[in-house]
Amino acid sequence: MIASTDAVVALDGVTKRYPGQAAPAVDGVDLAIRQGEFFSLLGPSGSGKTSCLRMIAGFERPSEGRVLLDGIDVSGVPPYRRDVNTVFQGYALFPHMTVAENVAYPLRMARRPRPEITARVGEVLGQVEMTGFESRLPHQLSGGQRQRVALARALAGRPRLLLLDEPLGALDLQLRQQMQRVLKHLQEQVGITFVYVTHDQGEALSMSDRLAVMARGRIEQLGTPRDVYYRPATPFVASFIGKTNLLHGSVAAGDAGSSAFRCADLVIPVAGDDPAGPATYSLRYEAVQVAAPPRSGEVRLEADVEEVVFLGESAEIVTRVGGVRIVGRAPGTGSLALGTGDRVPVAFLPADLVRLHEQA
Repeated sequence: MIASTDAVVALDGVTKRYPGQAAPAVDGVDLAIRQGEFFSLLGPSGSGKTSCLRMIAGFERPSEGRVLLDGIDVSGVPPYRRDVNTVFQGYALFPHMTVAENVAYPLRMARRPRPEITARVGEVLGQVEMTGFESRLPHQLSGGQRQRVALARALAGRPRLLLLDEPLGALDLQLRQQMQRVLKHLQEQVGITFVYVTHDQGEALSMSDRLAVMARGRIEQLGTPRDVYYRPATPFVASFIGKTNLLHGSVAAGDAGSSAFRCADLVIPVAGDDPAGPATYSLRYEAVQVAAPPRSGEVRLEADVEEVVFLGESAEIVTRVGGVRIVGRAPGTGSLALGTGDRVPVAFLPADLVRLHEQA
């Protein structure tokens, strides 16, 4: 059951099955999204994130469970009767209409007075920094400009909720990063709840107040970007968001309340309250320092360099420690002296080891 009764939108035990598919696309999802949040559904293709969005929009009906808007069950309510707008990756602008006409279209369909339409079009075009482009046609705009117009049109009617389905997927990297800043600033400015679907971890981490990481139709983890990145709950989350070393082994209790994690030939001290038994830990690449000066309290091991991957400002150093592959980071300039076969120290702090829950 959902945990919040005052959510703008909530999924309550929602399952979605499509004909001909053995497994459900969405499998018993409970989710509550708050007023004014920038909330992201993040996951790979087939994880169920777009199906969730389409059920919130009303384009699909749940096979089981309920979709609630402001606490009201709208599972059977058609899209045009929901106070929700959607922005798609393909923009969906009318090619024969000018920018102003495209933005005004939903207001005209709602039979708003002409002075109100004119004022509202000017207001939202200003919010997306497209003032002065009113008379242009879509083909006269860049991809980023067309996306801004699509956003303006979606915001023109002041919806309670704005859904964004991979809206930046068609843009190049530099423009995508620019539009991330535009979207976050716009959401803070207008105060409307945004629900954003993406497979791009960078987008979700940089813009979201909270996010849900999805896999196989289920929510693997729900939390803030920092929570999900630094304290991943499962092996899937740890490996899907960022780059991490997944260390598999077992924990054994030691003397004086201490515990040790054994992974192949490595024995690493861990928190004394870590339960004994099989265990998997996440250790982020950037938490592993290679050939760096010693720090107080760190775990320091001798390793053999297997590969150096230069990334510009930094380098990823692939090492082998006691039969275990551990990847760490070094400054780009610091990696110039490292080569295959070198013997180097690798070090990390015990707090950077995060024990993961095994997936069902």
